[in-house]
Amino acid sequence: MTSRDFTVAVFVVWKNRTLLHQHKKLKMWLPCGGHIEPNELPDVAAVREVLEESGVEIELVGERVLEITDPRQLVRPRGIQLERISQDHEHIDLIYFAKPIKTYNGYLLESDPSLGWYSQKDCQTLDLTDELKGWLSILWQEMAET
Repeated sequence: MTSRDFTVAVFVVWKNRTLLHQHKKLKMWLPCGGHIEPNELPDVAAVREVLEESGVEIELVGERVLEITDPRQLVRPRGIQLERISQDHEHIDLIYFAKPIKTYNGYLLESDPSLGWYSQKDCQTLDLTDELKGWLSILWQEMAET
């Protein structure tokens, strides 16, 4: 039987750059993200994971379908995908776009070469999966339209 966990992946955009990190265990470039904790809302998990992994405070970008306060409307994920992690385990991954909530002159990330803000041109020099290239393509297209 296959077990499944809900997870989030968050593409944070600031000044035409996106925040990526090289995952220590997987040795691949990824947006910030991780598991949704028991009883945690996906929106809260997305904000928490980015803060834990990068120190950047964010707000999610996306639609809340109804303009009402009750029931509470969550941000609609930009995408949802099922990712096989092992033969008997999968992640249901909610993909979000976000932006930093602070507008001061930049986020200085610690001198960690595995974490940084990457432009579209920079991303072409990174060894990225086809999945990540696809999400970044959508991200860059939507950024150009705003």
